[in-house]
Amino acid sequence: MNGRAPLVVVGDVLLDRDIRGVASRLAPDAPAPVVDVTDELSRPGGAGLAAVLAARSGREVVLVTALGEDEASQRVREALEGRVRLVELPLEGSLPVKARVLADGRPLVRIDRGGGEVGAVGAAVRRALAGAQAVLVADYGRGTAEALRPLLAEAARRVPLVWDPHPRGGPPVAGARLVTPNAAEATALCPDEGDSLAAHARRGAALAERWGAAAVAVTLGERGVLLTRPRSAAPMLVPSPYRAVGDPCGAGDCFAAVAAGALADGGLPEEALQSAVAAAAAFVAAGGACDPGLWRTSAPSGFVLPAGEDAFAVAAGVRARGGTVVATGGCFDLLHAGHVGLLDSARRIGDCLIVCVNSDASLRRLKGPGRPLNPLEDRVRVLGALGSVDAVVAFEEDTPEALLGSLRPDVWVKGGDYSPDDLPEARALRAWGGQAVVLPYLDGRSTTRLADRAARAAAGAPPAP
Repeated sequence: MNGRAPLVVVGDVLLDRDIRGVASRLAPDAPAPVVDVTDELSRPGGAGLAAVLAARSGREVVLVTALGEDEASQRVREALEGRVRLVELPLEGSLPVKARVLADGRPLVRIDRGGGEVGAVGAAVRRALAGAQAVLVADYGRGTAEALRPLLAEAARRVPLVWDPHPRGGPPVAGARLVTPNAAEATALCPDEGDSLAAHARRGAALAERWGAAAVAVTLGERGVLLTRPRSAAPMLVPSPYRAVGDPCGAGDCFAAVAAGALADGGLPEEALQSAVAAAAAFVAAGGACDPGLWRTSAPSGFVLPAGEDAFAVAAGVRARGGTVVATGGCFDLLHAGHVGLLDSARRIGDCLIVCVNSDASLRRLKGPGRPLNPLEDRVRVLGALGSVDAVVAFEEDTPEALLGSLRPDVWVKGGDYSPDDLPEARALRAWGGQAVVLPYLDGRSTTRLADRAARAAAGAPPAP
């Protein structure tokens, strides 16, 4: 992959089934809705989903979990093939299957079946944990984390360990770098009156001290996440960048997976949580675990998907819900206030914002020798850190017209003082009913001017008039 040691995900995998349809009448023999099924989706859930989400960054992910010889276990193996490396414990029994029936996108009933006992821990499991760069424990209370508790306690002394707890599971091992209960789980574990931030801060600090954890992040849904530490009176609230509307199923797995990846890369908990909150919001907005693009393995031919959210999957998810896909493009060589204002305004137009960015070669042809000032990897990372940006995709051509033909946004946004009809992309957008719009640009801000000012300052020359 990339030469780094892998991120190891430990926990219980389930097979999730979503039976989706519409309900427009009641059954004649009972006051129950009749669901006319439109489609069904089966996918790995629990630790399996967390592992897939962690692997979207491009890193190597090893999933340590218990699987059996039943049909559900085999379907999970097939779905994970090529995405994560499996290290299995034996499962005596059948893999749990969790089936949701949804009508018009809203869950009506959940049906659970299956289950078994986790078998003995083998040498392959020990080797996987010994070679981890970081560990994420997605504990769903079905025995995998408990079977590996001594090994996890040892790993927590060597590498960052993130523990996503479950009411049915045991406590995290001492020394965890980060524990991520949601508000309901934290309240059940540490009862306290009220739903205020102060009450959640007290719970988080008390749980961090009880568990011997370096930090506890209590996830609060739309309010974001509250980072607390033992005996600390100063929690930090990391708000969600926007109100994400969609199915929240799997949002906690996404949050924990991104946080674990950031800690594996050497980030501080505060940095990890900012990335994780933004990723969880984008995950929900794109359709959550039901996102049809989540299981795609590659971008359409000719385009580059940097580490992060899959731009084509984000667009497909928003379109599937009847939302508006907004895109904009540019070089973004030195991100400045004009860029930020444009991106903020563009995001408010629709339900997601995808940034199409010139590759290094494309930018060099456009701007000349000496450019880019920042390579594509750095430009993408800065753009992706903005709360207004849902995904980034790079193109190698001189213009983004071919990319737009694959992405098919509803609105294409540019900043400047020219007419929308003069935009070279406008004709392409009309082919699928899209609209090009121009937004005002913050006067006097440009990458060229910033670069010139920096060069003059380095040479001791006065700034240009």
